[in-house]
Amino acid sequence: MEQSLKGRVALVTGASRGIGRAIALALADAGADIAINFRRDDAAAREVAELVQSKGCRAEIYAASVDDFEQTASMVADVARDFGSIGILVNNAGIASRGQKVADTEAAEVERVMRVHALAPHNLSKLVLPTMRKEERGDIIMISSVATLSMGANGAPYNMGKAAMEALALTLAKEERKHGIRTNIVSPSLTVTEMGTRLVKARSGADIHDLDATSPFGRVSVPEDVAAAVLFFVSNANPYCNGQKLNVDGGGN
Repeated sequence: MEQSLKGRVALVTGASRGIGRAIALALADAGADIAINFRRDDAAAREVAELVQSKGCRAEIYAASVDDFEQTASMVADVARDFGSIGILVNNAGIASRGQKVADTEAAEVERVMRVHALAPHNLSKLVLPTMRKEERGDIIMISSVATLSMGANGAPYNMGKAAMEALALTLAKEERKHGIRTNIVSPSLTVTEMGTRLVKARSGADIHDLDATSPFGRVSVPEDVAAAVLFFVSNANPYCNGQKLNVDGGGN
């Protein structure tokens, strides 16, 4: 089935690198214009914008910390000014927790991680909904994690943040379907990104590709695997899936 996004506008948070970058480029390949959110790396964001434009799509970059409501509100207003209504929102921006036990975790860390993974998607969704409801179709995607399947030790802030994000998605799926808005969850496993590489190095001292041999299909997941799942959910290839979670993990280890 056709996966054309021609005429649609997508706001992708954390789109200057890693999974967000791959999502922005995949949506542009399908014809979407892209609003690229980033926090610090202006040069990387501009590179993504140039790649999107080389595909014949519009692209603009927006510096904003998604955990800051005022910055987020200003960004959404700027995107609306530049593009009009946002038809696709991908809540991708994320941070890692420090890998400590609950007994050793400071409250400030829990608050910081929850702001990024749970409060930011709530605020962004709230901000885009009034105009998204006027579109023929709207899509909200939450980039979660397979961490919510196991709720492993030494990761409470991250596990809590992603679980709250998923709760938000399932709630929105029920609230907004009458407006033609589909809300779905994409949950990657360990992925070859800067964050994934640092995580493996910190935990075992290994290179992330040392895990290829023991991973499904002989390799660790790459950002394009996640982007393919997002593209499916937001395109006409998905006429009816809403409130669903797709684990991009190769079937698990």
